Amino acid sequence: MLKALVLLFLAWVCFLFYAGIGLFTSGFLLTRLELTNHSSCQELPGKGTLVGSGRGRRVVFMGDDTWEGLFPGAFSQAFFFPSFNVKDLHTVDNGILEHLYPTMDRDDWDLLIAHFLGVDHCGHKHGPHHPEMAKKLNQMDQMLQTLVEQLENDTLLVVAGDHGMTETGDHGGDSKPEVMAALFLYSPLPLFPGASLKDPEVVPQVNLVPTLALLLGLPIPFGNIGEVMVDLFSGEGDTQPLATALAQASAYHLNAQQVSRFLHAYSLAAQDLPPEELQHLQNLFSSASSEYEQLLDQLKTGEIYRRMQEALRGKLARGGGQTPLALAAYGLGSVYSAAVVTALALLAFPLLLLHTERISLAFLILFLQSFLLLQLLATAVGTPAGSPGPFSVPWLAISAWALTATQTFYSTGHQPVFPAIHWNAAFVGFTEGHGSSPVLPALLVGANTFASHLLFSVGCPLLLLWPFVCEGQGSTKRKKTLASGTEVGGEKEEEPLMEMRLRDSPHHFNAALLQLGLKYLFILGVQVLACVLAASILRRHLMVWKVFAPKFIFEAVGFVVSSLGLLLGVALVMWVDRAVGSWFKQLILSQER
Repeated sequence: MLKALVLLFLAWVCFLFYAGIGLFTSGFLLTRLELTNHSSCQELPGKGTLVGSGRGRRVVFMGDDTWEGLFPGAFSQAFFFPSFNVKDLHTVDNGILEHLYPTMDRDDWDLLIAHFLGVDHCGHKHGPHHPEMAKKLNQMDQMLQTLVEQLENDTLLVVAGDHGMTETGDHGGDSKPEVMAALFLYSPLPLFPGASLKDPEVVPQVNLVPTLALLLGLPIPFGNIGEVMVDLFSGEGDTQPLATALAQASAYHLNAQQVSRFLHAYSLAAQDLPPEELQHLQNLFSSASSEYEQLLDQLKTGEIYRRMQEALRGKLARGGGQTPLALAAYGLGSVYSAAVVTALALLAFPLLLLHTERISLAFLILFLQSFLLLQLLATAVGTPAGSPGPFSVPWLAISAWALTATQTFYSTGHQPVFPAIHWNAAFVGFTEGHGSSPVLPALLVGANTFASHLLFSVGCPLLLLWPFVCEGQGSTKRKKTLASGTEVGGEKEEEPLMEMRLRDSPHHFNAALLQLGLKYLFILGVQVLACVLAASILRRHLMVWKVFAPKFIFEAVGFVVSSLGLLLGVALVMWVDRAVGSWFKQLILSQER
């Protein structure tokens, strides 16, 4: 019963830490206010739309099966292909090419989406300059050339990348090669009549949403924050400049109406938009709308959205051979530590397999370092044989153990930033992929990332047990024999009790485990607190979302993993103690018979 109370108390302390982390997270990390409103407008942006009016479009999709989970039942026809295996360069692309051209020849679709993945996977596997990348790019070039030849006059081709990549083929950070991607638009009818050649325009990705919505004759989504790409809304060439102006003004007006409705609804649900700012924006919109109604043939209304966006941007910018030890283990002198070390070995091997081969030496060195740390602890504390009451592990030893776990995290090639996560661990043992479920890949990547936290927390009870183990490494005590037995020089060797001393006082044993667990949780909690303070103090720092917030997230997840590992380690020691106690009782009963 006492052992269960110790575990329950440690679990309760862990829960208190979890609650504190959750409370801070709810206030610090970005929270998204989701409005359930939907746009429902009837006005269309003039005669420049490439697709006629009407809201029920027939959408055909082919490619990445992630879309199946994101938009279930949204497609009139779909061809999904497994996409999670980044080492597979051809399955998705070949599947798309099998269905793309036959679908183009049919007349049963209004919007066709083809999500190719070969270039993305090739970048992750080989990098941007590998010969395989040249092959994939040539394949895409040939696909686009064939596609362009099949386009009809009322069809718009949009080719876009969702992200770029670094020189190593990674993405997820905020460097220019990662956040820049190509956007190519083509129509058999001239989109930019009379436009001169110049440097390509940089277009924010959010601008695609309102632009494609209006081109399809659909209302702009209610929560859109993008600006229409007005150059795509043209009349009938240079001979109809007025028609072009009207189409562009109408597109801007619809965009401004949608943003105005969104700001009004948002201001009612949130408190971070000052009333005076909202009133100012509404005045701008009213004034521009009046001008639009009166002067539809002029371009003045083309500034509506830009003026509202600039005012809002300004607001956001301001916000911001057999040894004595082996013999002792056979004699139950190190039964607890032997169980913990065995568990660590069984746990370390699969975790090691999740890392690359070059990390193996780092793991070996760190294991030796941990062993030396335990030896230093035993030397500093000395023999606990005569210590009255519960044996206490020094704070310095526990702090060094926790810091060694952090050192191991960095020494094995990890960093507390998302681009540095070892995603290849998701495919260890599963070279052909996992299917559509992300659970197992997430567990593998998490085990790779927080391997050091798990190993050192499960092994934390060794800090309590190791000084007792080291009793068997010194000279054995000798007593003069008073009865028969194996004698050496008139004396009989006495096997050191080692960890069996802990069974002499079960209450002190449980108290020592509880004290060790609380100290370890306290030190881990101090580390989390330091990250919380850093993130709070530097919340307006330019690097908060690149450095401080990711560091807090990694530290918080690491604390959860470490606390669970600690509970497992303490539970293992208690389970062994219960098994040893049960064995002693059976032995005593058999002797009494």
